[in-house]
Amino acid sequence: MATVLSVSGSPSAASRTNRLLRHLDRRLAAQGHEVVPLDVRTLPAEALLGADFRHPAVVGATELFARADGVVVGTPVYKASYSGVLKALLDLLPQYALTGKTVLPLATGGSTAHVLAIDYALRPVLASMGAAHVVQGWFTLDKDITVHEDGTLTVAPAAGEALAQVVDRFSAALNPVPALAAAS
Repeated sequence: MATVLSVSGSPSAASRTNRLLRHLDRRLAAQGHEVVPLDVRTLPAEALLGADFRHPAVVGATELFARADGVVVGTPVYKASYSGVLKALLDLLPQYALTGKTVLPLATGGSTAHVLAIDYALRPVLASMGAAHVVQGWFTLDKDITVHEDGTLTVAPAAGEALAQVVDRFSAALNPVPALAAAS
């Protein structure tokens, strides 16, 4: 199976975006993929904001992208775009860091007014970085994500079903059926 880098662009450890990504990571792992989580907020701010390409944490993050077959990128939507901490990381990666990779963009936000942030803000950046295939992403409303006191997560049924389908399509895109095997 594939190695999937699951990137949380949330600046908060307790964010719905971060918890939703880790929830989806378990689905991908159950499908046989090796999932490597990367919480951008854990990278040193001075390295991100100072554009320190040689900082060990930035070098390490760059290596994670290089080793991945697929990348899930999740972000909360701020001012109709992806988070600044995610932008800071993407700016430090090599120009074609996503070459040959399948990418799944995901976003969360408080209003459906931000639903197009994936297609108009995030998708063009991912494509410009050489992604072989940016699969259809998904926007989840904050109100559809409930984090319980024990840390467990519940996703509203309709949103959960849609997310499961999106993740399954991403998983299938990571493991395409060879043309000859499909023809048999």
